[in-house]
Amino acid sequence: MNLPNWLTLSRLTAIPILMVLILDDFRYHDQIAAVVFVTASLTDTLDGNLARARGQVTELGKFLDPLADKLFILSVLIVLVQARELAAWVVVVIFGRELLITVLRSLSASQGYVIAATPWGKTKTVSQVVAVLLLILQEPYPALRTWATVVVGFAVTFTVLSGIDYLWRFRHVLLRTDAEPRIIPAGGETHVAASPVDPRVRDLHERLGPAGLKIAVAESCTGGLLAAAITDQPGSSAYFSGGVVAYSNEVKQGLLGVPAELIRRHGAVSAEVAEAMAAGVRRSLGADIGVAITGIAGPEADGTDKTVGLTHIWVDGPDGGEGRRFQFAGDRWANRRAAVTEALQLLVGRLRARMGDSA
Repeated sequence: MNLPNWLTLSRLTAIPILMVLILDDFRYHDQIAAVVFVTASLTDTLDGNLARARGQVTELGKFLDPLADKLFILSVLIVLVQARELAAWVVVVIFGRELLITVLRSLSASQGYVIAATPWGKTKTVSQVVAVLLLILQEPYPALRTWATVVVGFAVTFTVLSGIDYLWRFRHVLLRTDAEPRIIPAGGETHVAASPVDPRVRDLHERLGPAGLKIAVAESCTGGLLAAAITDQPGSSAYFSGGVVAYSNEVKQGLLGVPAELIRRHGAVSAEVAEAMAAGVRRSLGADIGVAITGIAGPEADGTDKTVGLTHIWVDGPDGGEGRRFQFAGDRWANRRAAVTEALQLLVGRLRARMGDSA
């Protein structure tokens, strides 16, 4: 347990207190409920920011935080329905959306994807908080009833739209439309077949150039292979800002700004470090998109208790981030090439979703 986790627990503790305050009928009970609700809502932002700043992101926190968020809002909404301050169908819509995204995240995790929050999702959360606050205060302040109705409508709209946005962005998780890479065995190793320029790289070239987007890469276990693959394409200088081979932890910290505590807590080969590397190289090289790879290529596990072949890939962009976890089973060369292939596949998938192209 740490301070961010205690803040998350305080949000859960606030639920029964809010229930009593909203349903009771003593003087100023609504105003007190509003203060408790706003205070508890602020911990939602504070706990995550503190955890990342202090390098205190834990498995318990990852479990508790989304659970507390959903229970907190849904519990208050249900109580407002009981108090006849809100229509029940609104709760059904919000609960249905949360259930749908939870299922999508679980399915995504089983495939190795990590689905990050999107701007639509964050707007949805803020609108729900404002709507609940107005609903609590509309009884003592009747002038707020119209505003409460308007904001509830806005919140429901964004709830539905953010759900549709998630489904569209990560439709590949449901449809699995991404083609598997064509590989051929050669001398016991695995190589990408056919053209010397990876077809995914040509795809990047066709999308990044016209879009005016810049890309930068941060590599650990692949040692520059991703940068080499991208620059195999003539004309890549138009969109490739550069790359950092952050093989040591010191370089990850010094050039990419990865917090030392993050590495200490999760290890250099982790989703958290991959995310920080992608954001760091994007920031350092002034790119629109940052891609990071960190893994254990083999043949040894470099003194860690993690398995050879474990690899984390992350793409960070203006529309949020997305990561994947892989467990490759080849030799050192095969694992490194597979990591490059999957990084390109993830990047192309993100660009297709961004540009509304499922081809």
